[in-house]
Amino acid sequence: MMSQFPVLTIDGPAGSGKGTIAEQVAKALGWHMLDSGALYRLVAIAAQKKNISFDDDKNLTALAKKLDAVFVPCEIGGIEVRLEDEDVTLAIRTEDCGRMASQVAANKGVRKALLQRQRDYLVSPGLVADGRDMGTVVFPNATAKVFLTASAEERAKRRFNQLNEKGVDVSLAGLIIDIQERDLRDMSRTEAPMVAASDAITIDTSRLSIEAVVEQVLALVAKNQ
Repeated sequence: MMSQFPVLTIDGPAGSGKGTIAEQVAKALGWHMLDSGALYRLVAIAAQKKNISFDDDKNLTALAKKLDAVFVPCEIGGIEVRLEDEDVTLAIRTEDCGRMASQVAANKGVRKALLQRQRDYLVSPGLVADGRDMGTVVFPNATAKVFLTASAEERAKRRFNQLNEKGVDVSLAGLIIDIQERDLRDMSRTEAPMVAASDAITIDTSRLSIEAVVEQVLALVAKNQ
């Protein structure tokens, strides 16, 4: 059965441009946006704060079920992320948090606990959902599905430039290794592995501008509505 409201899923590995594309497409369409990765990052930070091991299935799942997190739109634009009323907007975007989230995301109990929470984001007039299993598990009957990809080297360069602009000193070679390791974890996990849905359109963003990708995605949505 199709969703009551239209939903576009944008899946893909870290650094493929999912967040940027999802944000711009959602703005162009006037739809809501779900950054599913942020939820797993929040679970990781919450677990770290409460000294819960990522191998502790029982407590990690319980934590995910009662996750006290909200996304607050800012007057000047953007979203403020609050965990138990603490601003963690910057904390959830660090490389360390990304690595922790990848470990947390492999937990079956956590994924099950967050499933309905993600589906609840689908309200009028529509939703753009960004993640790794949006088109395969969370919204299998989505109106349109996109899988973004890019070489590990290109994705590492993008992250390297982002961090350098923020004054963070990192190794490009180290970032390439981190991305390859995260890809392997995401693709090989037994629960909801990262893979393009059979009916998704794959777009390699390695040599494409943001504007070109947004244009392609908007055209796909128009075609499927």
